[in-house]
Amino acid sequence: MGSFDFVTVFFFVAAVIIFLQLRNVLGRRTGNERPPFDPYSARDGDVPAGDGDDGKVITLPRREGDKGSDDRFAAADAYSDPGSDLNKALRTVIQADPSFDPQEFVAGAKMAYEMIVNGYADGDKKTLRSLLSKEVYDGFVSAIKERDARSETIKSSFVGIGKADIVQAEMKGTEANITMRISSQLITATYDKDGNVIDGDPDSVGEVNDVWTFARDTRSRDPNWKLIATESED
Repeated sequence: MGSFDFVTVFFFVAAVIIFLQLRNVLGRRTGNERPPFDPYSARDGDVPAGDGDDGKVITLPRREGDKGSDDRFAAADAYSDPGSDLNKALRTVIQADPSFDPQEFVAGAKMAYEMIVNGYADGDKKTLRSLLSKEVYDGFVSAIKERDARSETIKSSFVGIGKADIVQAEMKGTEANITMRISSQLITATYDKDGNVIDGDPDSVGEVNDVWTFARDTRSRDPNWKLIATESED
């Protein structure tokens, strides 16, 4: 009986030590973990939840009379010529959403563009739903269903984006609209049910020129932008 008790205690102690070691290595969830990466959220100047007294930190825009009030428009001036129509338009967006940075937005939009193009080719509705407005999503899904009904498949390889520029910005009520002209390189081909190429070229890189418009309600806590309109310049 004594031997049994000794063995039991030995394994119990060993289990406790292993548990403590695992906890040190893996860490513990505290409730203050950062959310998943959002390509559109401002990365410089963000205050993570939990750094304040109660974790509810809201950055308020400065008044025009405050010292350094024009500093918030520096991002617009860095992206476009001060006094230009685009610069003025970007300033109206920053006025509504002081966290908006045109250069960071472009970087996020380029990532979203690749995800959307690949998502459409793969028929990945889950990815598309998170990046498209309802109207655009319904249009993409309809095209995917028609493609599936014809037993057609798309094989696409995203090469890269040659150029991506903001060409227009405006506020529609509380909704910010940003229009971009994007030039990308793709290798893409559409195959019929017998495996024959019916569109595109699987052996060459093609250039695609698109004009896409993204939107976000500046009153919302949701930092995500949605694609609300697409147009091809080809």
